[in-house]
Amino acid sequence: MARGLNEFKYMTFDVVGTLIDFEGGITACLAEIAAEAGVSIDGEEALALYRQARYMPDANLFPDDLARVYMVIAPRLGLPAEEKYGARLRDSASGWQGFSDSRAALADLAKSHKLIAMTNARRWALDHFERQLGSPFFVTFTADDTGTEKPDPAFFHKVFDFVASRGDSKGDILHVAQSQYHDIGISRALGMTNCWIERRHAQKGYGGTIKPKHFTVPDYHFTSMADFAAAVRESLKERT
Repeated sequence: MARGLNEFKYMTFDVVGTLIDFEGGITACLAEIAAEAGVSIDGEEALALYRQARYMPDANLFPDDLARVYMVIAPRLGLPAEEKYGARLRDSASGWQGFSDSRAALADLAKSHKLIAMTNARRWALDHFERQLGSPFFVTFTADDTGTEKPDPAFFHKVFDFVASRGDSKGDILHVAQSQYHDIGISRALGMTNCWIERRHAQKGYGGTIKPKHFTVPDYHFTSMADFAAAVRESLKERT
């Protein structure tokens, strides 16, 4: 049985996809380029092509890799295969929006827990995302800091080492994320308690996120950050 939501000191968060709407950001930018070129695109098709290109062996760190990804998917979408548009897709990350419930939920959760960001995005992108989210994090870890990307266990062990330096352990952490592939499966394998925020609950498929080989049943499951934060509030009331 999962532990109570009031029993954790820390909450670690995936950022891109859980808190920041990267799918909306990518498809919006591609739609703008398409409109300028006089064509139209299907958003879900674009995300499927993005997903395939993103996980090629020659992929770079995110979101820098979007410049390369664009050149791969543009011909398939009927878009102009020009590097300036790849750079535009990459740079669009600085304007991606948080989900409508992210900022308020994080502000609420930060009152009772230490929030830790764990993102495969590079530091320059997280700087923009943090401003979008109201700078709620106690500490942040990016691919630049860890030298690797989730689901590599080494990323998680960097966070475990930080928590240990404060006299705590991974048992004091609740890991919160939307990606089964990058977060939920590996957090379970590492013995963490996890919470799945199923952002695509009303949509079919995995969108821009790679499909996991095996689905992992999470310890907690919500379809929004608002519902998750509300459950945490109720749990804290029960403790008092």
